[in-house]
Amino acid sequence: MRYENIKSGILTILVLVSLLLTWNLWTYQPNYDTMEKSKTVAEVNVREKQEVTKIVRPDQILFHVKDQHYGTNNPVDLEKLIKEMRGWSISDLKNVSDKVDNVENFIHASGNAEIIFPGDVPIELYRSVLNIEGKKIPAFNFNRIIIDTEGLEKGSGMVYFASTETQQVYSSHISSTNLNGFNNSYYKNAAHYPKFFAYKTQKRTFFLPEEKINMKTYKYLPMTLNADEFKDALFDDPSFVQRSSVPYGEEFTNDSSKMTVNYNNNILQYVNPTTDESFVESSYDLVKRSIDFVNEHGGWTDPFRYVSKSEYKRSATFRLYSMDGYPIYNDRGLSEITEVWGRDQINQYIRPNITLDLPLISETKSFTPPSGHEVLALLQSIKNYKPELLDELVLGYRMEWDTEESKLILLEPAWFYRYDKTWGQITQGDLGGGSIHGLE
Repeated sequence: MRYENIKSGILTILVLVSLLLTWNLWTYQPNYDTMEKSKTVAEVNVREKQEVTKIVRPDQILFHVKDQHYGTNNPVDLEKLIKEMRGWSISDLKNVSDKVDNVENFIHASGNAEIIFPGDVPIELYRSVLNIEGKKIPAFNFNRIIIDTEGLEKGSGMVYFASTETQQVYSSHISSTNLNGFNNSYYKNAAHYPKFFAYKTQKRTFFLPEEKINMKTYKYLPMTLNADEFKDALFDDPSFVQRSSVPYGEEFTNDSSKMTVNYNNNILQYVNPTTDESFVESSYDLVKRSIDFVNEHGGWTDPFRYVSKSEYKRSATFRLYSMDGYPIYNDRGLSEITEVWGRDQINQYIRPNITLDLPLISETKSFTPPSGHEVLALLQSIKNYKPELLDELVLGYRMEWDTEESKLILLEPAWFYRYDKTWGQITQGDLGGGSIHGLE
């Protein structure tokens, strides 16, 4: 009897232990906190991320009032306008290209307000900025938004998206209330903005300021960006990256990729030659992926804006802009971020390794570049000048190292043109010389 009691007790203990182990197995949850906090590659943010509305921005707005033209590049005014437009409901988006005989004339017709972007923008991307109704919208690119203020007479508001590159035009509707608000706040006050005049060629129409524009020269003390932060951001596993010194700077390499930091020209270049180069992105995917890539490591170290793309080259370019809303140019790439893409990964990433971190307010001076009339007269006086070869003519800033103080960056106003696919510049000093490099 005593033996049976002992056996029953042992059996009971075994059953209880089995139940306890089973319960622990069912309810066990491993602690992942340690693993999550010790990722192989930590997230790197050189600077803050930026929303699409900060990167994809218009350069200018023009108001076409009968035979007069007014406009502004002021970033504060443009940002205020886009903020107002974000409250609009844009509906019934459709292709009306076959109904437009001449896109240039259509865009510049009296009664139109023309919002100008520096390059073609995929409408799917800008949908994150504007409220465009409909689950699915047609895929197209635009570099102009045209607001037809004369639509008030018809009881409806018309907004058009057009591309001077593809010659496509899409129409849409807004409420008469929205259009009336825009008309009262902006179009009726167009004469308060600087006046422009039209210069027409066989290919396009340029709008140049009627009067001289008072601008400023700026000097900056640039800061060199931390190469290690870019190494940690761009390589999959930074612990396997080898650093080596070269005469012009540093190189960082692993089995498949290389990052070069050139301290002579202040350019950082990352190359991943193993990516598939045969893949062609859609416009939306290309630009969206390019913006996201820089956002992933907070690479918007200065006020860069999207300016162009090429599906053929699988590339997107972003340009530095001044605080007063003008594009900045440098012939060595100091004012640009360029990305070239493969199928799933970046193929090339080229950018400045400095930032215009500290403006020297005491060094800021007033400066008046040549007027639109003066620049046009100089162009037309050049031997063998052909108007149809002029593709671009814009006012901006040239970015150079200061000749008086080599550690400072100088931004000086100048006119920039693209003639026969070649970029050049016109400064105040060129007016007396009668010769522009690249045209003769």
